[in-house]
Amino acid sequence: MAGPAEHVRAWRPAVPGVTEVFHARFTEHAYPSHTHDAWTLLIVDHGAVRYDLDRHEHGALPTSVTLLPPHVAHDGRSAVPGGFRKRVVYLDDTALHGPSLTGRAVDRPAFDDPVLRRRIDQLHRALAHPGEELAAQSRLAFITERLAAHLGDERAATPRDPGLAHRLRDLLDARFPEGLGLDEAARVLHAHPTHLVRAFGAEFGLPPHRYLTGRRVDLARRLVLGGMPPAEVATAAGFHDQPHLTRHFRRVTGTTPGRFTAARRG
Repeated sequence: MAGPAEHVRAWRPAVPGVTEVFHARFTEHAYPSHTHDAWTLLIVDHGAVRYDLDRHEHGALPTSVTLLPPHVAHDGRSAVPGGFRKRVVYLDDTALHGPSLTGRAVDRPAFDDPVLRRRIDQLHRALAHPGEELAAQSRLAFITERLAAHLGDERAATPRDPGLAHRLRDLLDARFPEGLGLDEAARVLHAHPTHLVRAFGAEFGLPPHRYLTGRRVDLARRLVLGGMPPAEVATAAGFHDQPHLTRHFRRVTGTTPGRFTAARRG
């Protein structure tokens, strides 16, 4: 008999390509055989999972990345005493597409790729914070590109493109502080999302989402020094809320908006 979950959290972020994020810790629960209509991108943080995919047995370990294709039956259960803790991102066909990828994922659903796993961990951290959608989109673009390469669908390397980088910076400046999504920028500039991020990083030394955050923090500093309350600063500078402002303000300046104001008075 399946036991209760110790912890379950699920949400749908405002990130194109992501249909759901699911975090869970299970001690006794075992999944019956089932299918999803989306790609299941899974990392295990504690324990281990044993599962059957298309009637073949596999395992998911904390060191590996698991990718289960849509519409293919699989189950899941703990492979060790004490259960497991996992994080899952469900991706639609805009993130990974092509019937050939499904067959390859059935044959090889697990990858021992530390770089990929680290990027997925970073994606989850971005998805956990409202207002970090551009960061999440940038990370997702590189994750899906690396997954496609693992599945034998490697895309051609893109050359350095300073002109594209400057056009993206101009677009970010024009849409500041409200910002824009990576997919929208790709449509406007007629470029693939990963090409945009790579071109921007090669030219300016940081990804687009960090550039946009830096612009917002600069504006927040000016507004704080002008006497605007931090709660109003957050909205005016394009942050999701005051905690979102405080987190990035502290990371850039080494202090909070409130202490920054006190320092100004001193």
